[in-house]
Amino acid sequence: MSETPILEVRDLRVEIPLTRGTVHAVQSASFTVEAGQALGLVGESGCGKSMTLRAILGLLPHPGHITGGEVRFEGDDLANADPKRLRDVRGARIGIIFQEPMTALNPVMRVGDQIAETPLVRLGYGRRRARERAVELMRLVGIADPARRYEAFPHELSGGMRQRIVIAIALSGEPKLLLCDEPTTALDVTIQDQILKLLASLREQLGVSVVFVSHDLAVIAQTCQQLAVMYAGQVIETGTVDAVFREARHPYTLGLLRSVPSFDAVRKHLSSIPGSPPDLASPPHGCRFHPRCGFVRENCTTGPIPLLELGGRSVRCLYHEDCAADARRTPVVAVA
Repeated sequence: MSETPILEVRDLRVEIPLTRGTVHAVQSASFTVEAGQALGLVGESGCGKSMTLRAILGLLPHPGHITGGEVRFEGDDLANADPKRLRDVRGARIGIIFQEPMTALNPVMRVGDQIAETPLVRLGYGRRRARERAVELMRLVGIADPARRYEAFPHELSGGMRQRIVIAIALSGEPKLLLCDEPTTALDVTIQDQILKLLASLREQLGVSVVFVSHDLAVIAQTCQQLAVMYAGQVIETGTVDAVFREARHPYTLGLLRSVPSFDAVRKHLSSIPGSPPDLASPPHGCRFHPRCGFVRENCTTGPIPLLELGGRSVRCLYHEDCAADARRTPVVAVA
């Protein structure tokens, strides 16, 4: 691996001004991705995962905007880049795979032409070479008889096939980084497993780095080596997947892991995290998780809680040692 991470997100902040107030969609998000590595970004719906992913490429929905922090890709700060610079990066250097392929694909354009578009427009390929590249990519992502499928429209393909087309489009600019925004959520479990194995295989074959957004810990365990956990717009824990699953240092992470159903352990009741996530237009003072936390103390409710570095890991909790001790007393059943 290179000494410099391919992606560094530092103290990223995203706000969305609305009539009811300003939504602090992402607040102090920090993580890094090494070359060739897959990082999972996990958390409940609405915690800021997708907003973080979109902020990296300047694709925030209006009127959302970045209000602070850095997004460094191969040393370039994308958070403060002009629109032309971001257009040069999108597709060619960073690819993105969206959750729902039917909304990501043009319904009146043949799928092969959609794959060939980036090589044709961005990489300077001629039409014949761009078509050959599209067919090659369709074969790479596991589409049978790609020359014939090239002529198909999106509605003529199955959901799994459409998602493979979206992956081929994301790879068509030969990117160094892939951003995956819950790309298997709309698929049944059999097709989901195929897509996850495909993404893992492509990462190994092509050496591309991956940021994989999901609310499913089992998916992250299957696809990623590193993990960043988000809650209420903040990254609250990072580390290797093995280390975090073995010994969670944040009470929210521990709650997530213990809420995963297991076939190996007999439980009378499923574990759950009490309460509900806060309104990001008026988040609680101090630790954003403290109203739901079993380890809460008085100083958790005042002042910002820093992201503490723990030698290869980080955690946004003042009492992470108590959480780790509790994790060791009642080990979490592996979800991998």
